[in-house]
Amino acid sequence: MPNPENLIAERHKTHGSFKTNAEVSQRLKQVIGANSAWGKYTDVQKEALDMICLKLSRIISGRSNEPDHWRDIAGYAVLAAQELEESD
Repeated sequence: MPNPENLIAERHKTHGSFKTNAEVSQRLKQVIGANSAWGKYTDVQKEALDMICLKLSRIISGRSNEPDHWRDIAGYAVLAAQELEESD
């Protein structure tokens, strides 16, 4: 099992401060959740948006040139799109 402190230190390099990341992510989620259409979104859409907010916060708070952050955003968008295509 990996040492949690080593993992935290490693993530800090790419994600930045957990506290800053949490603040940015929560603010982004509050803005999106305040939209009157929020209740109409599927669970998959909501989760994809939440994860995209998290990834955006990592870009803003941590290393913006980390390719995985950008790939992950694209991946969550694709998962939401796939759900929509499957429901047609």
